[in-house]
Amino acid sequence: MATLCRPSVSVPEHVITMEETLELARSRHADHPQLALALRLIENTGVKTRHIVQPIEETLKHPGFEDRNKLYEAEAKARVPAVIQRALDDAELLTTDIDVIIYVSCTGFMMPSLTAWLINEMDFDSTTRQLPIAQLGCAAGGAAINRAHDFCTAYPNANALIVACEFCSLCYQPTDLGVGSLLSNGLFGDGIAAAVVRGRGGKGVRLERNGSYLIPKTEDWIAYDVRATGFHFLLDKRVPTTMEPLAPALKDLAGNHGWDATDLDFYIIHAGGPRILDDLSKFLEVEPHAFRFSRSTLTEYGNIASAVVLDALRRLFDEGGAEKGARGLLAGFGPGITAEMTVGRWSDGDEDRGRR
Repeated sequence: MATLCRPSVSVPEHVITMEETLELARSRHADHPQLALALRLIENTGVKTRHIVQPIEETLKHPGFEDRNKLYEAEAKARVPAVIQRALDDAELLTTDIDVIIYVSCTGFMMPSLTAWLINEMDFDSTTRQLPIAQLGCAAGGAAINRAHDFCTAYPNANALIVACEFCSLCYQPTDLGVGSLLSNGLFGDGIAAAVVRGRGGKGVRLERNGSYLIPKTEDWIAYDVRATGFHFLLDKRVPTTMEPLAPALKDLAGNHGWDATDLDFYIIHAGGPRILDDLSKFLEVEPHAFRFSRSTLTEYGNIASAVVLDALRRLFDEGGAEKGARGLLAGFGPGITAEMTVGRWSDGDEDRGRR
């Protein structure tokens, strides 16, 4: 079975704190009629620090979508290769061992995808398949894991590389003054993550079953309005309520595998905000401590979109991993409203070494 190995994660060097975020909101929107509400919502995110690719003075400017997208491409090319190399090293593989690159991002656009540049720049084999995913937002991290699982199930000896590159700060729109936009300005951060899914061998989560679920008629709850100035993020106030209908989908996935979703050993969940984690704890009937990895990502990095799930998994590795055979659930949530879900067991790789 395919094994999701240790993720490598990197965040940019420029940091903005919660206190700085609140002060910026006060100074730039002093006459906003709902400023007090926006400030309270930002404070309630629990985000203490976020990392961004530019100093805040540059982030607050808007030179135009063309310049921002050029910066996205330049920063991706400068930062992604080192993250990939660490993920390959952790999985004990070379670029020539990779059969497919799954690249997920919703904060910039390139054609050809960064995958083509990576194949040339890092000496991946020219036969490496490319799978860019650009329109699943925060759910794309979970989707990438699932597509890698599917690929390695179809080709059992293959290896897949997942790359998530999100520069949310490049989507800041100074003219968007809705409460949802102001909240987003205090919630999202930048980050890059990569991980290998090995068809054979490897230490990590041995993927056993995956699934997807879309809540009907919610496609406009999280969306981009694409204008001349770039991507304008739209966030409906009903989004925090989505865990009530999504929790049964998580239970069904585990149940169809013969497991009880309320009684697993580890949970790697996309942290869109604290309400998401609080409600999932309630409706999934799981202790809040089970989501400590996701909450730590949210506190230290903010919502780094598709990279959240990989960073939360990285924190499980940093804690020492889980016991051999421990059962777990991974899930990413995003536009649609969509859930991408996976269940699997912790593997220390010894089983495969024994067979060899």
